[in-house]
Amino acid sequence: MSVTIKDVAKKAGVSPSTVSRVLSNHPRISHATSEKVKAIMLEMGYHPNIMAKSLVSKTTHSLGVILPKPAEELFLNTFFMELIRGIVAQANRSGYDVVLSSGSSEQEEVEAVSRLVYGGRIDGAILLYSRKNDPVVDFLSRNHFPAVLVGRSEQHKNIISVDTDNVQAAADATRHLIQMGHQRIGFVSGPPELVVSLDRMEGFKMALNEANLEFHKDWIVEGEFLQESGYRAMSFFMNLPERPTALVVVDDIVSFGILRGLHELGYKVPEDIAIVSFNNIALSELSTPPLSSVDIGIYHLGYTASQALIQAIQEKDPDKLVHQRHIVPHRLILRQSSMFAPSRN
Repeated sequence: MSVTIKDVAKKAGVSPSTVSRVLSNHPRISHATSEKVKAIMLEMGYHPNIMAKSLVSKTTHSLGVILPKPAEELFLNTFFMELIRGIVAQANRSGYDVVLSSGSSEQEEVEAVSRLVYGGRIDGAILLYSRKNDPVVDFLSRNHFPAVLVGRSEQHKNIISVDTDNVQAAADATRHLIQMGHQRIGFVSGPPELVVSLDRMEGFKMALNEANLEFHKDWIVEGEFLQESGYRAMSFFMNLPERPTALVVVDDIVSFGILRGLHELGYKVPEDIAIVSFNNIALSELSTPPLSSVDIGIYHLGYTASQALIQAIQEKDPDKLVHQRHIVPHRLILRQSSMFAPSRN
C-alpha cells in the first residue's frame, strides 16, 4: 500500500496542508518543520505525484536552460559549465529542476523551445547568450513566457537580463595595457552576431580613443569561443608586417590557443606580446604564464539568472518585472601575461 500525504502528516504531527506547503517550498514553513517533514517522507518512502501536482497547479517546477549550440561543442568551454553550475545551485535550493535544450541551428533552437513551452514542460526559460535579431527571444516575448537572458538584448528591452557591464570591462582591460606602455593593441573577438562581442569591442575602442591611440582594423580577429580560434588568430597576428605588442582576448579558452601557438613559434608572453583575457576561469592562473583576466563572476551570473527567473515565475504582477537588468560586478585580475612594459612601440 502506497504512503499518502495524510500518512506523512500523521507521523510528523502536522496537518496535510503543512506537508503540501513543504513540498512546494512555501516561505512560511520554518526550516525546522521542513527538515522534519522531509526526513519522515524519506523514512516512509513517500514520493509526491509530480505529474498530478502539475496538472492541478499548472506548474512543473522545472526551468529550461537554452544552450547556444550543440552540447558537445558547448562544453569545450568551461564558462558554460560554471554558468550552469550557478543556475542549478539556485534552482535546486528553490525546489526547481533544470531541463537543458539545444539545437544545431537557430531554427532547431526555436523548435526545441516551442516543444518545451507548448508541451508545458517548463515554467520559464534561461538563455545563456544574447544575439542580434534572436528568434528564440522573439518567440518567448510573443508568448509572454517567463524568461531571463544572460547578456543584453538589443531588440527586446522588456526581457529580464543578467549581465556584466562588458563595455566597461573591456575598457578596463585595454586601459591596463595602455598603462603598461602598449600603443599597438589588437583585439580577438567572438562571433560578430553576439552582443557580448559587440559590447567588448565598444569598450576596447573607447579606451583607445581616450588615449588617442589609433584603431587598426588589421589588428581585429573574430572567431568562436574555442582554443582553435585563438590558435588561428595568433598565426594571423604573427604574420603581419607590423603586429600588435598586446592583445585583449574575448575569452580565456581562446587565450589558451594563442599561448599554445606562441609557444610553438618560440615567442614569449608577455615579453613579445602581452595578453589580457576574460572570464577568469580556474585554469587561467595555471596556464604558462598565468593569464591576466577579467573576472565576470560566472557562477554568480548563473545563480542570479536562476533567482530572477523564479521570481518572475512566482510574481503575480508581471508589470513589476519589466526592464529588470541585473548587473554582476567585474574585476580585473592581474597576472604575469600582461605585467611587462614593451621596450619599443
